[in-house]
Amino acid sequence: MEEIDRRIVTLLASDGRMSFTDLARETGLSVSAVHQRVRRLEKRGVVRGYAAIIDHDAVGLPLTAFVSIKPIDPAAPDDAPERLAHLAAIEACHSVAGDESYILKVRVASPAALEDLLQQIRASANVSTRTTVVLSTPYEHRAPNVDPDGADPSGESDGPA
Repeated sequence: MEEIDRRIVTLLASDGRMSFTDLARETGLSVSAVHQRVRRLEKRGVVRGYAAIIDHDAVGLPLTAFVSIKPIDPAAPDDAPERLAHLAAIEACHSVAGDESYILKVRVASPAALEDLLQQIRASANVSTRTTVVLSTPYEHRAPNVDPDGADPSGESDGPA
């Protein structure tokens, strides 16, 4: 991927609603050139979509937890993601290396709702669970560093100059 495309991806990851005019200003390209590049990035699947970031407390889902799951029967088919897809409280499902097979990120209204969800997870997928409740989230939804050299795309540095 070209450096200018990396810059566009970084800008869009930070603000998915950034206008083509603002993208052009930030990249030094014309508005039409930025528009073409963004469409090409979308067509190639680099930019897969745009989403609103929700305040989960405001919508009544203040409790976040990570639920690690492991099949009770190791010989059973590895179909837990499909068996759990109907549970809307599961925000993300990650296949992982280690003792557990998957880690689920869940959001619920209360400890009682978490307990109910854990029972549903166990029953639906025939798994054991290990749960970590999130106390606070200092940051989330950070833009990825798409610079192959690892430089901070903002040009800012954390260290001394």
